[in-house]
Amino acid sequence: MEEKKFDINSVIGFVLLFGIMIWYFYQNQPSPEELEAQKKAEAEQVAAENKEKEEKQALTTKVTTAEDYSNVMASDSLQQIALQNKLGAFAYASTLPSATDAVTEVETDVLALKFYNKGGHLAEVKLKAFVDNNDKPIYLIKDGNTNFNINFSTTDNRVLNTENLYFQPSVSKSGENTVVSMKLKVSETRFLEYRYELKPNDYMIDFSIKSQGLDNVVNSSQEINLDWKLKAYSNDQSVSYENRYTRLTYQHDGDKIDKLAQMSDDEELVSDVYWLSYRQHFFSSILVPNSPFKSVNMSSKDLVEDEEVDTVFTKLYASKIPLKLSGGNFDKSMGLYYGPTDAKILKSYDKNLEESIPFGWGIFGWINKAVFIPLFGFLSGFLPYGIAIIVMTILVKILLSFVQYKQFLSQAKMKILKPELDAIRAKHKDNKLKAQQETMALQNKAGASPLSGCLPGLMQIPVFYALFMFFPTAFDLRQKSFLWADDLSSYDSIAELPFPIPFYGDHVSLFPILAAIAIFFYMKMTTGQQTAMQGPPQEGMPDMSKMMKYMIYFSPLLMLVFFNNYASGLSLYYFISNLISIGIMLVIKNYIIDEEKVLAKIEVSKSKPKKQNRFQKKMADMMEQAEKQKQMQQRNKKK
Repeated sequence: MEEKKFDINSVIGFVLLFGIMIWYFYQNQPSPEELEAQKKAEAEQVAAENKEKEEKQALTTKVTTAEDYSNVMASDSLQQIALQNKLGAFAYASTLPSATDAVTEVETDVLALKFYNKGGHLAEVKLKAFVDNNDKPIYLIKDGNTNFNINFSTTDNRVLNTENLYFQPSVSKSGENTVVSMKLKVSETRFLEYRYELKPNDYMIDFSIKSQGLDNVVNSSQEINLDWKLKAYSNDQSVSYENRYTRLTYQHDGDKIDKLAQMSDDEELVSDVYWLSYRQHFFSSILVPNSPFKSVNMSSKDLVEDEEVDTVFTKLYASKIPLKLSGGNFDKSMGLYYGPTDAKILKSYDKNLEESIPFGWGIFGWINKAVFIPLFGFLSGFLPYGIAIIVMTILVKILLSFVQYKQFLSQAKMKILKPELDAIRAKHKDNKLKAQQETMALQNKAGASPLSGCLPGLMQIPVFYALFMFFPTAFDLRQKSFLWADDLSSYDSIAELPFPIPFYGDHVSLFPILAAIAIFFYMKMTTGQQTAMQGPPQEGMPDMSKMMKYMIYFSPLLMLVFFNNYASGLSLYYFISNLISIGIMLVIKNYIIDEEKVLAKIEVSKSKPKKQNRFQKKMADMMEQAEKQKQMQQRNKKK
């Protein structure tokens, strides 16, 4: 490799080049006069730019018509020209001082509201009187969880969405009411208006969509749709339990009430809609038109796939509502309800809105609305809520005690007849059909039948199911405490588990445990009696005694597991109800029913000729016919 040497000639060359550059810059530096002239020129340029901005702003504020605005736009910037090309006449709204992402805030006694300038719709709805299970305020609308948009076409073939356009807000008073007007302007005299009128101490907002002078701007021959979407926030302890009662409900075709799917995605196209409710368990967002919507395409999407992860939202609701112009302009009035899913409040509007609450279908809903809701409302008016549940339970059990008496009396009669029934079975052990005929004949004469014991029990089912629907939807129970339960509308956790158990949960509730114990002892007493009266199972028939023994353990287990995440008020009711049932049964057995007197009545009844009713006669004829066929088959086999 060639060895590098120090090159003195290169060093001299670099030194000379550096000296020449210094001499050049020194000779060409500006004089003091030239520096002063440069500063003056820069100042004049800044002053000219400021003057141009002031003139442009002054000219913009003088625009009062779409024609004036078009003239200004012709000499405006490229950005404004692009905006005109995109929005057409509605570009005017984007030049106003309100064309910002600001919000307008108003409050009533019960609501704290914010309205977007962009889009003109509600940005936030806070219910001032309520908090969630973590003591945080209840928001039905917040952080962009809703969308309220009108999609329409213009006469110059543009497709626009109000959610992308700027409205001009104004707040005024109309008597005691507060009026919020949001105007999407084409000019100062031509606009689309969202008008919100808020009344004191009222959750219903009077809302109207009206326009003025847009008959030559909006294309009425094209489809115009109102899109309303909402993601429902979770506010309860258990998002999965809350999600069962979070549902889109609507009234249509007169007084028909229907719902979308409870725990899955669903979509429906419905005609003549009187109202639609985005229910989120104890709180609802309801749209109530003054005249029915001709059609609504509504959908619901379940957002709770994993209750350990999906804890913020429960459902995504969406509705697409076609709007018709009146005289070329918008004119639609409706109500917007944002408030508690409380039957008393909803009923006050006389719009059938209380039907959005799942009281149960048919007779079950009727029992709740006619009996339990008014009864509990009366009791809770002067009693603590937990005590009101206990008193209501006592009253219900007293009213149904005659049913329990009839059931126990039937069991006592069957117990007295058992020796005779066993003798009949032994006598005809080789002829099951004959044994059954004589058994029915004896029961008919004695006035004792297994059905007479089952029917009173069946009568209690409507009450049982009605209360099953009442407690989870009773708004009055929300966040009301009793003993160790902090909230009677939610579960009463006494211990947290280190991991969730499938179908049970991640906690231990005490009232379901107490209710399960009470059910076990009650079923042990009643099922034990019924099993003792059962004879050996007939051929081809299931062994009912074994099934009853299984039920003694299955029913309490079902209560223990299924109700661990349910409203503690419901578990409290079942606990007290079964305790009272045990007490009533002991009183009936030991102090009311005298088996010797019952036996004497049976003997008297047996001695009297007993006329068969039509059903009994038909059953006897069928059994007799079956016996004849069996005898013929046996004779044919012998031949």
